Amino acid sequence: MTDTERTPHKSQEFESVLTQSASTVASFDSDDKSTLEKIRHFLHSSPAAVPLIVLFLSLLIFAVLVGSKFFTPFALTLILQQVAIVGIVGAAQTLVILTAGIDLSVGAIMVLTSVVMGQFTFRYGLPVEVAVACGLALGAFCGFINGVLVSYVKLPPFIVTLGTWQIFLATTYIYSNNETIRAQEIEQSAPLLQFFGQKINLGGGALFTYGVFAMILLIALLWYVLNYTAWGRHLYAIGDDPEAAQLSGVRTKRVLISVYVLAGLICGLAGWAQIGRNGSVSPQIGQFANIESITAVVIGGMSLFGGRGSILGMLFGALIVGVFSFGMRMYGTDVQWTYMMIGVLIIAAVAVDQWIRKAAS
Repeated sequence: MTDTERTPHKSQEFESVLTQSASTVASFDSDDKSTLEKIRHFLHSSPAAVPLIVLFLSLLIFAVLVGSKFFTPFALTLILQQVAIVGIVGAAQTLVILTAGIDLSVGAIMVLTSVVMGQFTFRYGLPVEVAVACGLALGAFCGFINGVLVSYVKLPPFIVTLGTWQIFLATTYIYSNNETIRAQEIEQSAPLLQFFGQKINLGGGALFTYGVFAMILLIALLWYVLNYTAWGRHLYAIGDDPEAAQLSGVRTKRVLISVYVLAGLICGLAGWAQIGRNGSVSPQIGQFANIESITAVVIGGMSLFGGRGSILGMLFGALIVGVFSFGMRMYGTDVQWTYMMIGVLIIAAVAVDQWIRKAAS
């Protein structure tokens, strides 16, 4: 066989080796991408996973920085007490944000309902049970106003609740004359108003308040409703694509109104729990619960675009903020560093959400 006859054969062997090498590299790249896609799809289907991991890492970090005193039953239950109000208001915010809306008035509704409960009891002499019921009903009515303006008038939720936030706060100041009902008066005449502030000692220094139990029960109930009822599925569908949801038979306007009414009712519950937490009724306390609730929701992995998220993630987000606030205070840092770290967490949470959302596209 001549050299010219051998050359094509060698060339074919060389090309075959190159083809095999290229296919191996391509297969390797494909495996890498598929693994990344699997992770992203897992996080997309389990939105509470990221905040749970961050919460676990936060506990480990402060266990190293602060020491064993951070993991005492008293310290851990104190964190739960501190996040109870944020967790309840965050539950209301979660429902609204799942519909691709936002409610800036949740803090104002909470303060207004707490003031009404106190004033109805001490100014008008109504039984405390009736006063509490009136406060809860007022919270639901405030939510109804938001829901009608969003669903029927078709105004943007941000603009609507920005306006009602100011209206509800102004109403609170005008109605209460900016007066505070002291804790001693409530304790003597209407202890039921302080019900959620009562503590239960479980031993070992662990102190739980009824407010903590209320938060846990509320979140457990809403988790079941959102995951195992038609109303919960409709809520996710509206947040994902309202037009498609309407075409599939979902009564979007009714669902939206029910969401805002329920959110207002939950804020009324938060107003009652706020009285128990602080002991007094004051129009000055809790005005910025809206910002705190949005923080818990965003850090908890909830998508601000709607249709994706978990109420358990919101709870983990609230606990992350509580752990950072308490841990850095125990470490002896200035409170401004806490705000900085929470700000970083918010931006990181939104960035992760944007990355995870690509799994659905």
